[in-house]
Amino acid sequence: MTRLLIFAAATALLTYWFHRRLVRATALPHPWRPIVDGTLVVLWVLTVIGIGSGDQFDTSWVRPPGYAGWVWLGVAFYLILGLLLISAGSGIARVVSALRRRRSTTGSGGSEDPGAGPTTGRTRLMVVRVTTAAVVVGALITTAYGVVVAAQPKVVTAQVTLPRLPAEFDGLRVALLSDLHVGPARGVGFTRRVVDLVNEQKPDLILIAGDLIDGTVAQVASDLEPLADLSAPLGVYGVSGNHEFYADDGGRWLDTWDRLGIRTLRNERASIERGAHSIDIVGIHDYSSPAPYEPDLPAALDGRDPNTFALLLAHEPRQAFEASDLGIDMQVSGHTHGGQMWPFNYLVRLQQPSVSGLDKIGNTVLYTTRGAGAWGPPVRVGAPPEITMLELHRAG
Repeated sequence: MTRLLIFAAATALLTYWFHRRLVRATALPHPWRPIVDGTLVVLWVLTVIGIGSGDQFDTSWVRPPGYAGWVWLGVAFYLILGLLLISAGSGIARVVSALRRRRSTTGSGGSEDPGAGPTTGRTRLMVVRVTTAAVVVGALITTAYGVVVAAQPKVVTAQVTLPRLPAEFDGLRVALLSDLHVGPARGVGFTRRVVDLVNEQKPDLILIAGDLIDGTVAQVASDLEPLADLSAPLGVYGVSGNHEFYADDGGRWLDTWDRLGIRTLRNERASIERGAHSIDIVGIHDYSSPAPYEPDLPAALDGRDPNTFALLLAHEPRQAFEASDLGIDMQVSGHTHGGQMWPFNYLVRLQQPSVSGLDKIGNTVLYTTRGAGAWGPPVRVGAPPEITMLELHRAG
């Protein structure tokens, strides 16, 4: 409840700022003024409902209004960017105007040139109204596009060449699934669609890199039921992400996955075999997991044969630094969403060594999937959702 109250207060302040920028700064006339203010208040209420969905509120009734609130947050994000640009542009224009007036006054011996005076108040207001309207329209169009993209995860295939991969595993097809974030905005229907897409690929192995939910086991567990239908000859393995610990105990979520047929790896490893050879599937908890779920890669690797190929499942790409130091051949991760909503991709680069796709960290090959879902606003701009099919090949 504390988290909900903090978000409610923060979004209330944001709503007031929108009132200042969209209503007062544009001198919006009646009857539009009360209409816009009333709409902002309604959207704030929907946002609070969305934030509490899956945690404080039962998703069976709250998801539709909550979905609208989350979409509004997507619009709000682009409104903030646009309105800040308007403010910056207005500030620059005032500085330039003041400098011109000063030059004009100096050049005319102290008498101000009436022809070089400041822009009239009416003209300034018109500029503010036009640019604000353009920002509103742009934010709505961008978010609408992002909603459509986010609702349609696609299968993306990546070819990966690995020097130490045993010959028997050449051509291994691995489905990498991450970041569904079902609960507040997505439900069982979305999970079913993702599972069907994965199974259509007929993978040899399925790996789940965490952040499947946003919410509690009591409220959201039923939305994951279709995961029980995931099927692969070499098994289905999963590790926790950071969101499994936000609204509930992450261990309870991993127990739920186990009941759905997902072999959860909790700082441990499993061996899969093809012919006379095997590879190790290693899984660790998320980088930021609280006690007693801290990631412990050395414990997961304890006692293994270092000559055996090791594939690490870890939620965050930055866990690849330790993986490289400890001899991991390949790591698969999620977490970043590819930035999800431009320009967040630039900020993600400040925290993670990879935003999406294939990279190499030290001696470890890293693949970071953009994930199938969306956190917060069900919006994807510049980072379409993906279900990744990795085709592993032996070098040479």
